[in-house]
Parts: sequence; C-alpha cells; structure tokens
Amino acid sequence: MTASDTATKAAHASVRPQGMVLALCCAAQFMVVVDVTIMNVALPDIRTGLHMGVTGQQWVINAYTLTFAGFLLLGARAADLIGHRRVMLAGLSVFTLFSILGGLAPNGGWLIAARAVQGIGGALLAPSTLSVLTTAFTQPDARRKALGVWTGTAAAGAAAGMVAGGVFTDLLDWRWVLFVNGPIGALLLAALPRYLDPAEPHSRTRQRLDMWGAVLATCGLSSLVYGIVTAAHHAWTAPTTLGALVLGVVLLTAFTLVEARMGDTALVPLRVLRMRRLMLANGVAATIGVALFGMYFFMSLFLQDVNRYAPLRAGLAFMPAGLATMAGTLVGSRTVVRLGASRQIMIGLAAAAAGMWWLSGNDGPVGYASHLLAPLVLIGLGSAFVPTTSTATSGVPASQAGLAAGLVTTSRQIGAALGLAVMTTVAGHAGSGAGDGVGSALRVASGVLALGVVLGGVLGYRGQARGSGG
Repeated sequence: MTASDTATKAAHASVRPQGMVLALCCAAQFMVVVDVTIMNVALPDIRTGLHMGVTGQQWVINAYTLTFAGFLLLGARAADLIGHRRVMLAGLSVFTLFSILGGLAPNGGWLIAARAVQGIGGALLAPSTLSVLTTAFTQPDARRKALGVWTGTAAAGAAAGMVAGGVFTDLLDWRWVLFVNGPIGALLLAALPRYLDPAEPHSRTRQRLDMWGAVLATCGLSSLVYGIVTAAHHAWTAPTTLGALVLGVVLLTAFTLVEARMGDTALVPLRVLRMRRLMLANGVAATIGVALFGMYFFMSLFLQDVNRYAPLRAGLAFMPAGLATMAGTLVGSRTVVRLGASRQIMIGLAAAAAGMWWLSGNDGPVGYASHLLAPLVLIGLGSAFVPTTSTATSGVPASQAGLAAGLVTTSRQIGAALGLAVMTTVAGHAGSGAGDGVGSALRVASGVLALGVVLGGVLGYRGQARGSGG
C-alpha cells in the first residue's frame, strides 16, 4: 500500500466518525431541547390527571427549566475539566432515568421533583454536545457548518416538542411524553462510547468544581421566579412575594461573592464579564428565551382552552413554526458570513417581534390559516439562533468552549424561566378572558424581542468601533 493510499484511507476513516459525532451530538441536544416544550401541550391532561392547580402546572415547566439553567454552567465547567465524554454520558444517564421516573409520577410533587433532577441531567448533557463538536471540528469552515446543523436541530427541537407532546398525549397518554426518552436515551448510551474520543486529559479532574455556585444560582433564580409567580395571585407588597424576591436577590448576591472567591475555578470567572461581545450575545439569547418559550407555553393553552383544539391538533399546529425555524437556521448558517451576525440578529428578531405582536391580537377563537399560520412561520424564521450562537462562541479558546456554550444556553434558559414567570403574572392581571391574558403575555414577548434588536445593533456598533480602532 502506498503512502497516498494510506493517507486516503485515514482521511475516509476520520470523515465517517465526524459525521457520526455530529449526528449523535445533534440527537442528544435535540432530546434535551424537546423536553423544554414537550410538556406544554400535555399540561391540561396533567392538571386533570394529577389534580394540579394552575400554578402547579407552571412548575412542571419551570422545575426543569430552572435546574437546567442553574446547573448548565456547572455542566459546562465539568466538561472542560473532567472531560466532555464523561460528562456527556453521565448527563444522558441522569436525564433518561429521571424522565422515566417522571412518567411514573403518582402526584404533582413527584412529577415536579423528577423534572427538576431531569433538568440537572440536561444541564450536564447540553453544553458537552457543543463542546464535543467544537473540539471534533477544528477547521473553521467545517466547524461553522457543523454548528449550523447543531443549532438548526436544537432550534427546531422547541417546536418539535410541541408536536410530539400533542401526538403522545392524544394517541397514547401524557406519561409517554416522558417515557419516550427511555428507548432514545438507551440507544444513545450504547452508541456514544464508540464514537466519542476517550483520550481526554485526566489531570484536570483534580481541579475544583463550583458546586456551591450552581446551588446558589439555581436557588436564587427559583426564589425570584416564585416571587414573580406569587405576584399574580397576591400584591407585589405581600409578605410572601417580597420575601421570595428578597431571598432571591440575597442568594444571587451570595453567588456573585462565591464566584469572586473561586477565581478561575468559578462557574463564571469574573473576567468573562469583561468580554463585551460575549455578554451582548448572551443578552440577545436571553430575549429569545423569554419570547420563544413563553409563546409556546401560552399558545398551547390558547389553542386548547380558547380554540378548543385536541392535544394532537394543537401539537401539529406548531409544526410550521418548527419547519420555519429549521429552514431559518440552515439558511442563516450560510448568510451569517455575508450579512454579519449583528445585522442578521436585528432582521430576524424584528421579524419575530412583528409575528409575536400579530399573534397578540387574537382574543377569541380564530381560524388557523387566517390568523395563526403566518405569524407562527414569521416567528420561526426570525429566531436568530445561528448568529447568536456563532457570536457567543467565536474567538473562544478550546479550553473554554464548554463555558461559552454553557453561557449562551444558560442565558436562553434563564430568560425562558424568568420570562414565563413575568408573562404569567401579566396574563393573570390582564382580564377575565383566557384570550386577554394570552394577548397581554405575547405583547410582552414582542417588546422583549424589540430589546433584542437593540442589543444586536449595539453588538454591530461595538464590532465596527473595534475594527476602526485597529
């Protein structure tokens, strides 16, 4: 065999595993993102079956979202220090096990607790998938294409979760929205060890993981969300509301002090806060989280409670939004170089804000094709996942790939949790009709996306200023 033949064989051997690594990482990330929204369409059945109140059904969503957000940075840090392969497999195991346990829930408390631990598993899994990709695809063009596929898959997962939730709830039972992760997780656990590189540095395992930081961040955010949700039923000055809000501020202040003492081993090293481009991108990600996940929550209730759709029909109603999101991310991965990330963020979020405002005008039963289809597609096309992710992760050293990945995903999930709490409070004070509350919540989402447009403009301005300054 000649040297040329050997090189060709090696090249083909390296291409095939790369393709499998991309496919497996996308599948794992898709499963995590789907679970953020898959419960939405099932909520009315869960509320009836487990005798839960309106506040309880919101915590079925927020229990997962909050632990996901609070432990994402710990997962990202663990991926950098312990190894992406180990953390990915550990996260997938926890995620799969507690998804099954959630499906077995005999009451609301059990379900909420299982969803909380499942969120921790997702927090370990999600950033490690992106870290694996950034280390597996080292060439800029190949990495950009891989991130485009990964981002498109993850972005479509939110809408796919709505569709899957409707299918399983209507044709089987709401418990299957959780049971379905069992066989998928088992297949991934069997396949991942074959394709992930086991040769990771072991010397890093001696460094500390900031567990206290993760706990303080999660508890602080949970307390803030609880206080905001409580304000929907009590006054903002009520002792329960004020107590929860003050406790949240105290815990997050303690989190900041802990991070300052931890130095480079902190979940968020304070020097990261000086990376203005990264922080602006995370601000944009937070606005997307507020608007997009809030829209899925309230529109699922609107379709079933106001339009009287069955769960299957409600889930399928979100399919055009998912397809539009996938199309937007795939096209966006090609046009971001030509348009620039800032301009693409501004155009996309402006379109999404317009679609959100359009939806907010529906205060009673409406026709799907005439009133819902076009704005849902517009929101999907304008989600701006690609330029936001590429901005947040560009120029980041490989040793901090997990941190950057965790930050952008954390910002999106924190936005989702806090945004849902605020939108629920606004909806609770909006009026007697369900459509009134949904409309008010969606107008909040539209305004938040407008703020994202402004942040995108600042991002472009700072980039131009840095370029002109040499």
